[in-house]
Amino acid sequence: MSEHRKPEDIVHAEGAQLDFSRAMSYGDYLQLDRILTAQKPLSPDHNEMLFIIQHQTSELWMKLMLHELRAAIECVSRDQLGSAFKMLARVSRIMEQLVHAWDVLATMTPPEYSAIRPYLASSSGFQSAQYRCIEFALGNKNAAMLKPHEHRPDLLAQVRAAYEAPSLYDESLRLLARRGLPMPAEYIERDWTQPYVESAQVEQAWLVVYRDPERHWDLYQLGEELTDLEDAFRLWRFRHVTTVERVIGFKRGTGGTGGVSYLRKMLDVVLFPEIWKLRTDL
Repeated sequence: MSEHRKPEDIVHAEGAQLDFSRAMSYGDYLQLDRILTAQKPLSPDHNEMLFIIQHQTSELWMKLMLHELRAAIECVSRDQLGSAFKMLARVSRIMEQLVHAWDVLATMTPPEYSAIRPYLASSSGFQSAQYRCIEFALGNKNAAMLKPHEHRPDLLAQVRAAYEAPSLYDESLRLLARRGLPMPAEYIERDWTQPYVESAQVEQAWLVVYRDPERHWDLYQLGEELTDLEDAFRLWRFRHVTTVERVIGFKRGTGGTGGVSYLRKMLDVVLFPEIWKLRTDL
């Protein structure tokens, strides 16, 4: 006759620990009390919880993205490309998560958003310090984007540090120069706060790599990692535009931007121009 055991007996039999009065639990390790009580809707509307969690989780993913991006830039500067490739691949996958997150927010209809919009005041994703650091790390430098953070010296310091540092692409070009590829001197040492300007000479250096991948295999792989990264970033931007248009149409953004019109301009920003142009010229 088989023995019938209660579910709690099975748990004990498998060696699971049930008493966490004197040990660190799952919730303790992840500080879930702080995370799960950080949602403070200001409106009486049911749908505001979606809006808050969408943006909070995006900020968490961006924190990881910055963690990986900064480390990848450092690795490229040290010729540690194997580690950099792993980090850049992870950044691209994070961006895919952010792309799909827009699918959830897109379930919010215009009337639902209109019910919570007055409670947002002038707060806007445009003011995200982490997002701005990502843009700067990827080379889209714009001094005007420092201003939204002037009210918070701690955040301003972080954003300014990203603004003044070489971008991922800057360090990639310096790497090509260290490998003996022809690189204009003004692209090796320059004012890193200035927007990147496309160069025919830089494209020629990349073409040397792409015309002989076996000889320059790790540089060739770097070029493709940059391509993957910008491809994912473009999808993220595009999904952002379509979601905003779906929810608010062409109204101005809460932060004072043109809303969809502003976001569409961002679609035209090319981060690594020579990497894309060489495909035509190969």
